[in-house]
Amino acid sequence: MTKVLTLGSLNMDMVMTTKQMPTVGETILGETIDYFLGGKGANQAVAASRIGVPTKLIGKIGMDTFGEKIKQHLGNETIDLAGVICDDTVFTGVASIFKLPQDNAIVVLPGANSLLTAQELSAKDFQEGVLLTQLEIPIETVLQGLQLAKKNQMQTILNPAPYHRSVPTLLPWVDIITPNETEFADMVGKKIQTASELETEMLNWVREHQTQLIVTRGAEGVSYVEKHQLITVRAPKATVVDTTGAGDTFNGVLAAKLAQGMAFAEAVEWATTGASLAVEKLGAQTGMPSDTQIREKMKEK
Repeated sequence: MTKVLTLGSLNMDMVMTTKQMPTVGETILGETIDYFLGGKGANQAVAASRIGVPTKLIGKIGMDTFGEKIKQHLGNETIDLAGVICDDTVFTGVASIFKLPQDNAIVVLPGANSLLTAQELSAKDFQEGVLLTQLEIPIETVLQGLQLAKKNQMQTILNPAPYHRSVPTLLPWVDIITPNETEFADMVGKKIQTASELETEMLNWVREHQTQLIVTRGAEGVSYVEKHQLITVRAPKATVVDTTGAGDTFNGVLAAKLAQGMAFAEAVEWATTGASLAVEKLGAQTGMPSDTQIREKMKEK
């Protein structure tokens, strides 16, 4: 019985550690390279499954070495992979991640992810629980998934990353939307430079939309609106090694806890704590915590 259904991308992440990004036309020497499994769909499925919630992943990979390694690795997690399609006409998605001292920059080659069509989605997969999806697959496929989910009264979460101008057209089928600060600025069409501006824009957005808004804010935690007031859940202190996958951990844990029936505010707190643990190891999926690890961390507060 699926409790969390994740519809999204699967990638091989190549993480290059460097002290700085090169400018156009410049060549610099980096330090190390590591290979990790990623893709927002796969990452969020792993994060949800580690909470102990039955999780299914729908996506597409190529019939190549990276695709084989992805399926082998995910096979070690408690994830239903029956919805992962293998396509021999295209390469598996790849993400090049440049790990800088305080943050990271990412270039994604979608590959097979871009060929996951709406017609390949099966209505029987969208029956119960929580649907969690993102925007590294075609927008038409995301829309179809959301519509199938709402037809069967599933709760739906959209992580609008990377941001797409069609996000407003998806909102009628989205219960919760989880942009980061940059993506939220894209949603409202203006730069947001201060915490006060963020609060104003969030309050304005919520007045105009039925969808629950959560803005993830990195080290500042996350913010959402409740009864016309901004609520901010502070992130626990963490020794930051790699921020890749922190947002995916937040979304996966949030979906899992809501699927378990946890109240919204408490689920947000669990997800924020989970994300803080995820940044303490290198690699998007490597540091994703278990339910027990999050519980122990929350006891420290």
